[in-house]
Amino acid sequence: GLFLLLPLQTGRIDKSYPTVCGHTGPVLDIDWCPHNDQVIASGSEDCTVMVWQIPENGLTLSLTEPVVVLEGHSKRVGIVSWHPTARNVLLSAGCDNAIIIWNVGTGEALINLDDMHVDMIYNVSWNRNGSLICTASKDKKVRVIDPRKQEIVAEKEKTHEGARPMRAIFLADGNIFTTGFSRMSERQLALWNPKNMEEPIALHEMDTSNGVLLPFYDPDTNIIYLCGKGDSSIRYFEITDESPYVHYLNTFSSKEPQRGMGFMPKRGLDVNKCEIARFFKLHERKCEPIIMTVPRKSDLFQDDLYPDTAGPEAALEAEEWFEGKNADPLLISLKHGYIPGKNRDLKVVKKNILDNKPAANKKSDLINAPKKAADASNTQNEAKLDEILKELKSIKDTISSQDERISKLEQQMAKIAD
Repeated sequence: GLFLLLPLQTGRIDKSYPTVCGHTGPVLDIDWCPHNDQVIASGSEDCTVMVWQIPENGLTLSLTEPVVVLEGHSKRVGIVSWHPTARNVLLSAGCDNAIIIWNVGTGEALINLDDMHVDMIYNVSWNRNGSLICTASKDKKVRVIDPRKQEIVAEKEKTHEGARPMRAIFLADGNIFTTGFSRMSERQLALWNPKNMEEPIALHEMDTSNGVLLPFYDPDTNIIYLCGKGDSSIRYFEITDESPYVHYLNTFSSKEPQRGMGFMPKRGLDVNKCEIARFFKLHERKCEPIIMTVPRKSDLFQDDLYPDTAGPEAALEAEEWFEGKNADPLLISLKHGYIPGKNRDLKVVKKNILDNKPAANKKSDLINAPKKAADASNTQNEAKLDEILKELKSIKDTISSQDERISKLEQQMAKIAD
């Protein structure tokens, strides 16, 4: 039940390198917080989601205490995904076919979508402003869900007819891109408009390999990279408004198959080298960076390769989003490279002080909990304190009145004895 956080350097890792090891079962998914570079969430077979604060300069000792443990799933948690624009909002999906949306700042489950999926959820994707999610499920359906209204806005049965797993992700324009298998086990990719899911905008068949195609999407350049599990290649496509809509660009090939793939956020790329994507390819015993660059003769900043991209600042607080507000990501320019700002520590303010679980009760330094939550919590705590003080006073009054009664009875006893 552990995972490693490594600095971006080459070479062997010491066997005694510190780990993040608070889960009691294997870790199935991890996701860095888009609004705080020191905060990471993990989902595990032990049915919990944990949120961790990583020290500014990396780990020197193993980390065993999460900032908050989120308990609500009854089976293993295979998916965790942060909200793209609201601070402290985290989605988790488990093998209990439930999706829970948490306010990490208070450690509460605020939305529980437990009756929308009848089968295993393969993946969940937020749209650009985080107002909708789309899911791909084992029942071959893609669903578009409004999580705050807790209703399914659109769905498509038999998105791909094959029995093997599929994936669905939202694109920046609101369309949905899916990968899956045909009835003849050919790998397919498709583009859908959620307003009309009858027919796909585009459907392409690729090859007959049986590795699930994992899509990685760059909203700035509208390029989708497809990494097949067990493949040794990465194919990439550009999505446009003109037919055939999904344009094949190229294939990156290597000798060794990939076990898994990670994707560097845009602000981690080297703009001076015209780097437009960086993958981290997991081999059996190592992790290898794969860098995609666009050859340009000029050393100047290339505006067309680097339009303004989503920055690290959240556009909304958790409470505002739960109340119904939407906001697009706050964009930043990469013209002079990305200079990280100061990350706020994640503070978790529990609503009811008496319901605290010992593990989550540590005064850990983590993401500033939204003010409203803190105020509400303080008001509740004051009300509790008043109740306890009143109760104490009434008990004291009872004791003193009983004391008087006892002393009177003792006096009467003394008189009788005399």
